[in-house]
Amino acid sequence: MSLGDLLYNLFFDYTIRTVALGAMVLGIVSGALGAFALLRKQSLLGDAISHAALPGVVLAFLLTRSKEALVLILGAAIAGWLATLWMSAITRNTRIKEDNALGLVLAVFFGFGLMLLTYTQSLPDSRQAGLDTFLFGQAATLLVRDVLTMAGLGIIAILLLAFFWKEFKLLSFDREFAASLGLPVAALDVILTTLLVIAIVIGLQAVGVVLMSALVVAPAAAARQWTDRLGVMVALSASFGAISGLVGALISSTGAGLSTGPLVVLTASAIVLFSMFLAPNRGLFWGWVRQQRNRRQLRLESVLADLFLLGNQHGNIRHAHSVQALRAMSAGRGGVQNSLLRLKEQGLVEQVDEYNWALTLQGVETARQKANLNQAGGEAQ
Repeated sequence: MSLGDLLYNLFFDYTIRTVALGAMVLGIVSGALGAFALLRKQSLLGDAISHAALPGVVLAFLLTRSKEALVLILGAAIAGWLATLWMSAITRNTRIKEDNALGLVLAVFFGFGLMLLTYTQSLPDSRQAGLDTFLFGQAATLLVRDVLTMAGLGIIAILLLAFFWKEFKLLSFDREFAASLGLPVAALDVILTTLLVIAIVIGLQAVGVVLMSALVVAPAAAARQWTDRLGVMVALSASFGAISGLVGALISSTGAGLSTGPLVVLTASAIVLFSMFLAPNRGLFWGWVRQQRNRRQLRLESVLADLFLLGNQHGNIRHAHSVQALRAMSAGRGGVQNSLLRLKEQGLVEQVDEYNWALTLQGVETARQKANLNQAGGEAQ
């Protein structure tokens, strides 16, 4: 299938358009709120909430006998919210650490959810068919009303995020300072966690409880590689989430028998890998480039300092010295010949004959300035 066919289907095929819109809405909301979860070092909280939401979905169906998206999402949200409250109570009132509490709550709620799901599937009621798709997601079952429900809840979450922006920003970076200003830190913590619960539960039908946590963490982790500003990070995270949803939906529409949810997560993971290697701020490739540039600069400064030191010892600052002598001074560093050539291009050294090099007047002044700076720095320490 060509790119033109994919774009045509995106706009004119009901199923593909609906799935793509749903995945993009999910990516935007989970990406924006996932940025705060990442900064607060609560990435695993998304995993716990998504797994804890399963019993809420099943109980909502058992109580209402309805599979309407809003009903199931509300059940999942209540279960996820109760799970976070339980985790907070465990860490606050016992000696159990947060990571252990997360594992405990995840296991208990998910196990209870699986038990309820097994019981529900044994009921002589055809309406329970399809509840098991919440485990791994089935985006192809999304309807327009499901997408509208997701979008409505997502807009509420984004608006609340914008309304409490300053408070959430302060809470994420300096909780103690926020408390000292008199802000209701505990209440703000509950609100932010509730918004994260909303971001997670609206994606359960599309991605499933198993993979949903990845869609919270991955876009935020990718965005963190590109910027140090919170606003830019949240925007990038939401954008990466939307791109992941769109690309995953389009790839799954090619008819290769691939599920949308895993493809969305794999696309987000590919964006993370790309960002880790090529992002200018923290990318491994550009970090390596900067490291090599710094090493070359250190070698240049070392050779310049060695010529200056040897010249001082001879009583003539511009006395020429052989490459062999400079190599002896730079044992273990190497690159003396190349460093001399680069220094010559900068007008700091000159080649006296085939084997000997000397400082130029400009090189003497530059070396003296660096020596004075190093001496001042040593005295300051």
